[in-house]
Amino acid sequence: METREQKVKEQQVKTSVTISGAEAVVKCLLAEGVDVLYGYPGGAIMPVYDELYKYQKELHHVLTRHEQGATHAAQGYARATGKVGVAIATSGPGATNLITGIADAQIDSTPMVCITGQVAEHLLGTDAFQETDIVGISTPVTKWNYQITKASEIPEVFAKAFYIAKSGRPGPVLIDITKNAQFEKFDFAYELCTSVRSYKPTPNINTTAIENAAKLINQAKKPFIVWGQGIILGKAEEEFKSFIEKTGIPSASTLLGLSALPTKHPLHVGMVGMHGNYGPNKLTNECDLLIAVGMRFDDRVTGDLSRYATQAKVVHFEIDPAEVNKNVKADVAVLGDAKETLQAILPLVKENMHDKWLQEFRDLDAIEFDKVIKKDLYPTKEGLTMGEVIKEINKASQGNAIVVTDVGQHQMVACRYADFNKSKSNITSGGLGTMGFALPAAIGAKMGTPEREVVAVIGDGGYQMTIQELGTILQTKAAVKIVVLNNEFLGMVRQWQQLFFDKRYASTTMTNPDFITIAKGYHIPATRVTKREELAGAVAEMMQSEEAFFLEVCVEKEDNVFPMIPTGSSVSEVRLS
Repeated sequence: METREQKVKEQQVKTSVTISGAEAVVKCLLAEGVDVLYGYPGGAIMPVYDELYKYQKELHHVLTRHEQGATHAAQGYARATGKVGVAIATSGPGATNLITGIADAQIDSTPMVCITGQVAEHLLGTDAFQETDIVGISTPVTKWNYQITKASEIPEVFAKAFYIAKSGRPGPVLIDITKNAQFEKFDFAYELCTSVRSYKPTPNINTTAIENAAKLINQAKKPFIVWGQGIILGKAEEEFKSFIEKTGIPSASTLLGLSALPTKHPLHVGMVGMHGNYGPNKLTNECDLLIAVGMRFDDRVTGDLSRYATQAKVVHFEIDPAEVNKNVKADVAVLGDAKETLQAILPLVKENMHDKWLQEFRDLDAIEFDKVIKKDLYPTKEGLTMGEVIKEINKASQGNAIVVTDVGQHQMVACRYADFNKSKSNITSGGLGTMGFALPAAIGAKMGTPEREVVAVIGDGGYQMTIQELGTILQTKAAVKIVVLNNEFLGMVRQWQQLFFDKRYASTTMTNPDFITIAKGYHIPATRVTKREELAGAVAEMMQSEEAFFLEVCVEKEDNVFPMIPTGSSVSEVRLS
């Protein structure tokens, strides 16, 4: 229900006033409830920046050190808050530097609006200075994009952009604004967008599909749920928890679904996927009913599709019709918003317990603990493991921190072992696998949720891809806790080289700088851990700090992440060593 304040704001912005296109951009952002945006100025977007200067009290602009950092910060903000993240850049290289973050947001369904400046309309197509066709370039990786050439287009386009970005299956939208449109004056009035012709973000619920799904669930002897980020995006955490507790079905998460259900929930049986847990991967091919909720059957989840859950009936709860039957054929497709479809099916499913079936997962957990987890969390060898670092972070945070991970071995270890008590606590680059994601994303997450502890867990390789964003921390005082797990390798690539390329470590050895000196150069307190007895105290010091803190942990150089499903293998062929 719309609040009184929202109604007042809407009435205010509907009032017509003559202003420039640049000021209209700022007023559109304010009307959409934007309080922070991330960006980097330049010639083609300078008029908008001039207006931002005048509205500093109402709208906080964060100067990142690279445009890619702006998109990842906007992603982190969006993922931590559930709101639309906003990034802004100039034309040409400024705009093209946004593309990696936009592509990341597209595949991970993150709501984001990116604004780029463009050369004046009369210069379009002339190869003018810093002109590039950003609309053409971004078309494959945006949910929608549009080039504004007249100031009068701004209100309608911005309203539509925010609506599209956050509705249905969320995603990134790009608005390109020519410089003349920023200078032009026009009669500004703003109206929030509530629908777009030919765009239906949420399918209508089919009651027959709900009934058929409930029948399969009630008849199943070995049902298994795999849930994804759709639970979080649909704000369906409570409905999902009620659903699994009533049905008693063992449930596993995808990488991006983590934290929708508390880690220690008795029906949470782990994470599926290439480096997921042994039990849920193995038993995917033994269940008689596979229930997918808000997930897209990514190849890292399914392994060899021709041998994925072929024995099982499949029920797929999904908001995006394009994902149904794309990779795995569904016997019943339940289209709609997860919150609504789970509410609809809950009265139709029987109260049940699947104790014997659940015990099969726990028996495999014991095998995984003995062969993998014990070595990761309670090592007897001298060198530090990544797992024991995450264990210490769990102790210090009590599972209440937002953990932001980059991409690589550290990502898999952190997502396997981090404790999550609250939703929106796991922020990582999933589908695109973007190294350099974590540091700027953690900045955005901290700014969006200043009351929460935000810990960025990063490998030494990915850290150096966006290390310049330490300057953003210096300028904004964002109290991000940075943990670099340093093994002096591009660890995940090295692992594959060891296992599948006869230890030919081609271009994966890292000669790293002194990370401590660099952090101190940005006035960030820093410490390095090389011995086990130093770890607990260093983690405690970091977590107790009221400002940003950098912790480097020198871990084993050639540790591998297991379990592992080799590329092209079945989920049943998950390896423990």
